Order: sequence, then structure tokens, then C-alpha cells
Amino acid sequence: MSTAIDVNSTSEHSSAYTQASGMFELTEEQLMVREMCRGFAEKELKEQAVEIDRTHRFPLETTRKLGELGIMGVVYPGEYNGAEMDYVSYAIAVEEISRICASSGVIVSAHNSLCLSPIYYFGTKEQKEKYLPKLCSGEHIGAFGLTEPDAGSDSGGTKTTAIKNDGQYLLNGSKNFITNGEYADVHVTLAVTDKNAGKNKNTSFFIIEKGDPGFSVGKVEDKLGICASSTTEMVYTDCVLPDDRMLGKPGEGFKIAMHTLDGGRVGIGAQALGIAQAALEEAAKYANQRVQFGASIGRLQAIQWMIADMATEIEAARLLIYQAAAMLDKNGSNRKPVSKYAAMAKLYASECAHRCAHKCIQIHGGYGYVKDYIAERLYRDARITEIYEGTSEIQRLVIATGVLSEFAD
Repeated sequence: MSTAIDVNSTSEHSSAYTQASGMFELTEEQLMVREMCRGFAEKELKEQAVEIDRTHRFPLETTRKLGELGIMGVVYPGEYNGAEMDYVSYAIAVEEISRICASSGVIVSAHNSLCLSPIYYFGTKEQKEKYLPKLCSGEHIGAFGLTEPDAGSDSGGTKTTAIKNDGQYLLNGSKNFITNGEYADVHVTLAVTDKNAGKNKNTSFFIIEKGDPGFSVGKVEDKLGICASSTTEMVYTDCVLPDDRMLGKPGEGFKIAMHTLDGGRVGIGAQALGIAQAALEEAAKYANQRVQFGASIGRLQAIQWMIADMATEIEAARLLIYQAAAMLDKNGSNRKPVSKYAAMAKLYASECAHRCAHKCIQIHGGYGYVKDYIAERLYRDARITEIYEGTSEIQRLVIATGVLSEFAD
């Protein structure tokens, strides 16, 4: 393969936690991926994370370096410059990167899960050969256009249209809250192709390239957290596409979206897990160092209980994430058995991140509220994980639907 994860690269940093023992004991290769990603994040992302959060600068240079390490194409075949790893390795990579820089974590997740995945699983041979090599190497960055002003959780509300005429499609409409939008070279976008078709059969996906006539970047969002990731509006005004840009078959939009989001939820769950782990580490270090009433606050039962809850929830979240990732490996293109577990993992990990970030600030006291400490950034970054890739409410709907169907008459 022309791009591969350097499994011989290790970090000088020695973290206090042990990941995925017991049922999900990591393979030697997965352990090497963890150490390589942790080392890269500590050396390349740590100082930068503070600056890019403040300036909202997209970390293009380090994103390219992640491509050189194979992280921009973790699970894809070597023939496309992929690293040929498994989804557990992918989850580990996103977790370790997000532990230091959540903005970089979501850039990697959206690129791998939302752009590469649908092209790999549903693209033609020609589409794969054209787009995947540069995406997997990190030379190109990918994005996924699903959300619209009136179509968030309800993808059935999609209003962007693609009308076929004389061997080409004419796109009109817009998308919003698109991760990597301003810097993406390749976009996978959903549009209505047949208004008269039945429910979940009226949309199709298309591959959009930067520079396509009629395609432009609209509003760039100013966000609460993950400030260095590019989140934008994408606008299609009589955007002309040849018919070979359709991804999959006509009317398969809903099917492709659901398949893609299962992997995306594992990615965002891993991002949330990394944020939660960082919150625990910062809280524990501060608790050991901060002296009140003549001793470190870590000796106070109130603090110990918060630390204990954080550590326990994080291990539970990690097992859920790794389980869902392992199921993605096992089931391949058949995502139906995975959906419930991916939703469980994303739901629990994202809400765990929120709770851990909250406790991290509480343990820091007033210092947790100022930017001299990273506790406040972790809190801001954690909040979005309960919203994108499906809100917590949507995750509960997916989980409940799966459980109820198992016990239906």
C-alpha cells in the first residue's frame, strides 16, 4: 500500500489509563495504532489546539500529516492508499486525536465515515478509482451534505433537488452545518431526484467536486466549540453535474444515508470518548495538585466520588464504542445489525463526555471557567457530540425501534 500507519511510531507520553482490557483486549497492531496516534497528538496537536481554538483556524497542515500516517483512510484498502486497518483501530485513532484536539478529531471522523465510506461501499469502480486514492492519502479532504435548514433529524424534509436533463443533473438548494465544508475537495450530497416516489425512495446522493459550476460555500458558522473545524453552508445554484456523479442507484439516498450514519456515530462516539478521557485526566491531575484545608482536594470524598464516576462511565463508553466498531468490521456492508449498537455507543459516549466535562470544571472550581485551563474548552467541545450525527433523542429512537422490533409478534 502506498499509505500506511507507521506502527513503529510511539509516544514518549505515558498515560495513566489502560484501554479495553478483558473482552476487548487490543491486538498488538491496535496497541501500536493507539501509541502512534497518542504520540502524534501530544507532539503535533497539543500546543496547536489552544491556538486554533482561539483563532478558529482550520489545521490544514496537521490534517495533511495525519494523511501521511494513514489516518485519513484508516479502514480502506491499500489499492486506494488506505491503511487497511479495522474499525476498532479507527475508533482508537479518533479517540486519541480528540483527547488532545476535538476539532481535529471531527475532521478525521467526518472525512473517513461520511465521505469515504459511501463512495467505497456504493461507488462504481470508476468513482472509487477517481476519488478514493487522494482522499485516503489526505491530499483531498471530504465532506458530507445531508442537513438542511428544514431537514436535520428528518432527512425526509430534504428540499435540495437534482433534476435530470440531457444526460446531466441540475442541482438547486443548500446544506448547512457541513463539517469540513470550506476546505473539502469532495462532497457527498443528498438531493431529491423524484418527488413522486414513495417515502425514503425519492432521494439520491451525488459526488460534488470543489470548483463545480454553480457550487459555492455560503455562511461559515461561528461556533461554541470545536472552533477549528470548518462548519459551513453549501449552496447549489444551477449546479451542473454529469450523470456519472450519482452515487449508487436512483432513489437509494435514504439507504446510503442510514448505512453511512452508523459508521459516523461510531466516529463521533470515539470523539466524545476522547474528550471525556481528557476531562478525567485534567480533573485528576488538578485534584492531586490543588491544596485546600491543608491537603490536596483529591483526598476529599466529594472529589473522589466525581473521579470514580467519571472513570467508570468512560470505561463503559469505551466498551460500547469498541463493540460497535467490531460489529462494523464483522458485518461489512450489512449495517442493519449494527444500527442499534452504534446508536447506543454514540448516545452513551456523548452524554458521558458532557457529564465528565461538567465534573472537570466543578473540580477545577473558578479556574475551570477561565481559558488558562483547558477544562472550559473540553466543556464547549463536548456539547456538540450530543447533537451532530443524530441528536441524543434520535439515538434513543433508533435504539427503541431496534429493541421493540426484536420482541414484536
